[in-house]
Amino acid sequence: MRGVLHFLIGLTVIFCIECKVKQDAIDGAIVNSKVDRKIDVSTHLVKMSTSITLENTGKSPIKSFLYALEPSLQNYLSIITANVKDKDEKLGVSQTTVASKKDLSFWRIELPSNLEPGKTMTVDVDSSYAHALTPYPAEITQSQKQQVLYNGNVYFFSPYSTKSQTTTVTTTNTAIESYSKSPKPVSQTDRTVTYGPYEQREAFSEAELRVHYENNSPFLTVTNLERIIEVSHWGNIAVEEHISMRHTGALLKGPFSRYDYQRAQDGLSSIKAFKTVLPAAARDVYYRDEIGNISTSNLKEMDDFVELELRPRFPLFGGWKTQYYIGYNVPSYQYLFNKGDNYALKMRFVDHIFDDMVVDQVTVKIILPEGAKNMRLETPYPVTQGENQLHFTYLDTTGRPVIVIHKSNLVEQHIQDFQLHYTFQKLLLLQEPLIVVGAFYLLFLAVIVYVRLDFSITKDEAKESKMRVASLVEEVQSAHDRRSALYQSYDDAINKYKSTKDANTFAATRKKVDADYKSLTQQISDRQYKDLVALAITLAEKLVSGKINKQQYLDNEKINKTKREDLDSKMEALRSSLA
Repeated sequence: MRGVLHFLIGLTVIFCIECKVKQDAIDGAIVNSKVDRKIDVSTHLVKMSTSITLENTGKSPIKSFLYALEPSLQNYLSIITANVKDKDEKLGVSQTTVASKKDLSFWRIELPSNLEPGKTMTVDVDSSYAHALTPYPAEITQSQKQQVLYNGNVYFFSPYSTKSQTTTVTTTNTAIESYSKSPKPVSQTDRTVTYGPYEQREAFSEAELRVHYENNSPFLTVTNLERIIEVSHWGNIAVEEHISMRHTGALLKGPFSRYDYQRAQDGLSSIKAFKTVLPAAARDVYYRDEIGNISTSNLKEMDDFVELELRPRFPLFGGWKTQYYIGYNVPSYQYLFNKGDNYALKMRFVDHIFDDMVVDQVTVKIILPEGAKNMRLETPYPVTQGENQLHFTYLDTTGRPVIVIHKSNLVEQHIQDFQLHYTFQKLLLLQEPLIVVGAFYLLFLAVIVYVRLDFSITKDEAKESKMRVASLVEEVQSAHDRRSALYQSYDDAINKYKSTKDANTFAATRKKVDADYKSLTQQISDRQYKDLVALAITLAEKLVSGKINKQQYLDNEKINKTKREDLDSKMEALRSSLA
């Protein structure tokens, strides 16, 4: 399975869809005057730095030269760059083929200026290779140290002859089990093995280079990374990364003992924690997995970046896997630029996940605001662009466009910025607020219509009768309340008349109350109670004029009052039954 993965990665690099592979011929006038090659295998990556002094022995200027990959490494290439020695100027590097060597992988490197006949120029070529080291033995116990095997070429594998060359291999430490001791000269100093110098070697020269050594550095590989960038024109960009990683070192043989791991601090090749670097403006950072929030993390804010130390729920040994996702927000003004309705998003293709990172497969999804059009992507290296998608979230109508990008076999040198250009009408920013306002308006309008209108097809006679009866009952109750108030006015006038014996005031008050009562009797008839009130008035007048004595008045008034109270109770009972 490991070999198949390496083969597929190699194919992806060699036959990248975006690379326009051309064909070249080997120029026999080019000679490698001096080659100094340094191979760093101290981590789980193979990092090769080659300083090549080119000499033009021909009669015409040279504009470019070919760089060939060793057959044992061409399936593991992650990235290759070139620059003029002691200068930061990057040279153009593109993949090409040679008709007579179709089984080999070639790269054309453009020179900054023509190399004139008889002149020399020194070019530095840097390349990185993932999964090029083989754990040997393939399985180790928890307490064993990890050893790996590097296989390469002693000589500089070049389509041109080489006058002088030296190769230096740097390992992790001095614990080197074995290494190739020929061709001579070969020497070891501490953790480096030096081959050469070798003189006058033909093109495509090969000699086995084999180094077996101890390497307990973290063999951590991100097998799959999905990076989601959601752009908002309201001032925020949300980034979320779903990461699946695996320890690709020597497999753990036998059981795992947590007790021995804590007590003896063994498991040197295991991975306890690693550090992720986020942008300096990152905020609202979270670190979770399928179970929930992972609290074993530390966040440090530096001047130029945010350092997030991640500690998985369990240490990772060879063959062990883990999955998690992290997310954060950054202000859009640092990454999103515009001129009118034209916008440009400039962000990193990937973040720094851990030191000497290897990412087998990455998918970047860029979610733009709804209404974005005319998308144009610019990347610093070849990628494969997938089919655009739509993403729906709150208040979306037509959906937000999603740009999908794929890339395989990435290392730290791939942490570079991409640019995504698109157009967006600023008036569309009002779309979502207007949708909210319109939704509330329609809701309130619907409630008003529902409450105030009758949508029944036929009339409900029973319901209408109940409503009429309820209205009549309300009128009766209101009239009863006014009747009670008038009778109380009669009683107050009589009592005042008895105490003051002022006939004129009593007559005026009685006249007013009689007028109100006459108006009331048009709505409700209450003759019996009115007669009792008239009798009470007559008794009061007789008492004041001296026609009856006080005792006779009290006896008659008591009888009259009892009858009125009896009528009051009956009418109140009737009123209560109506309510």
